[in-house]
Amino acid sequence: MKFNRVFAFMALAGLASSAFATNGDNLIGLGVQSRALGGTGTAAFFGSENALTNPALLGKMQGTEFAIGGTFFMPDVEATATTFGGGSGSSDADLSVIPEVSLATRINENLTFGLGMFGTAGMGVDYRGIDGLVNGYTNLQLMKFVPSLAYNSGPFGLGGAVVIQYGALDINYDATAVGGPAFGEGTSTDLQLGFNLGGYFDVTPDLTLGLAYQSEIGMEYDGQLTGAADGFKVGPTPCLTCAPTILSDKLAQPAEFKAGVAYTMGPWMFTGDYKRIMWSDADGYKDFNWDDQDVFGLGVKYSSNGWWVGAGYNYGSDPIDVLPNATTMPAAYVNQAINLFNNHFFPAVVESHFTVGGGYALGKHTTLEGALVYADGVSKTIDTGIISGAFAGAALPADATSHTVEHSQLGITVSVRMNF
Repeated sequence: MKFNRVFAFMALAGLASSAFATNGDNLIGLGVQSRALGGTGTAAFFGSENALTNPALLGKMQGTEFAIGGTFFMPDVEATATTFGGGSGSSDADLSVIPEVSLATRINENLTFGLGMFGTAGMGVDYRGIDGLVNGYTNLQLMKFVPSLAYNSGPFGLGGAVVIQYGALDINYDATAVGGPAFGEGTSTDLQLGFNLGGYFDVTPDLTLGLAYQSEIGMEYDGQLTGAADGFKVGPTPCLTCAPTILSDKLAQPAEFKAGVAYTMGPWMFTGDYKRIMWSDADGYKDFNWDDQDVFGLGVKYSSNGWWVGAGYNYGSDPIDVLPNATTMPAAYVNQAINLFNNHFFPAVVESHFTVGGGYALGKHTTLEGALVYADGVSKTIDTGIISGAFAGAALPADATSHTVEHSQLGITVSVRMNF
């Protein structure tokens, strides 16, 4: 039984996917120009790709624009554990293709319609074939469909969007090689609605301020989290009452508040964004001790006749708080179990991102664009001695064993933009 209980909770950690997406589980920006300029875009007009960042900016559109592209996302995640006898290895979830399509067209002098389809977030690891890491495989994918409407008049604009979010979550694990259980029921999906609101104001023709709000979207994946944790209804000896009471199948995408500034000086554009992601209020994430995340983005772009180049920097603080080593049961066991869950299957710990990109006009109406985002490697270690002791049926010091994750990222985004 103690094998079942411990490994069921570890499998619950399988809430991950093929695309760790930098700011927590969110991409730092959507579209080539945003990603090239540090994930900014709350005040900077980048065309139809602004539909999800700040729909009000679509009011700066002239004519019609259509863009299609995607991101080749390549996380490098490696885990090393001395828990449960030890194991180490690299996640095979090291390449994902994340699509995005956007359209914007001016209806009249004051109204602009936009429509976007964006792969916006996800998480995942793949440790299949590594018994010491319980052969864990998980895949969370999120796609948003965003019809938008923007109103502009003089120096200001307002915009809103209905967000139709599709999510899919698959959790699998197999610990039978070490006497534990196996779990896997296929993929669970959900479809829910949210909204985006935004506004901008041109203080001068060269200086724009922007604000935007993205609502929380509640998602529920039937049987995934509760099913994976079914063997953990009671804690293993020596603590028979150490069962976490936070488990459910709900995993909401959090609300976001964004503020930005963009300043143009001749061929130069300078952009800055601040974003607050409310993980601590989102069902699921708050249960696993995710904290609100402050994200800062800076970008600079130089445009000339038929081409542009840009660069930026994005910093998002690690949103996952490590719970302290408690001195009494059941808190000592539960705290380490949550820390292990996050570190092994939720290593959303990267913070600094360096970005570059550019575009070149292939003709009068068509531009080819590309961006590269590199997230500097981060290492995080947590104690697991209480879990190891419970697994072995003996009391061990809190730091007797540990778990370390190392994580870096590389993303390449390409897009074809057509204006008419």
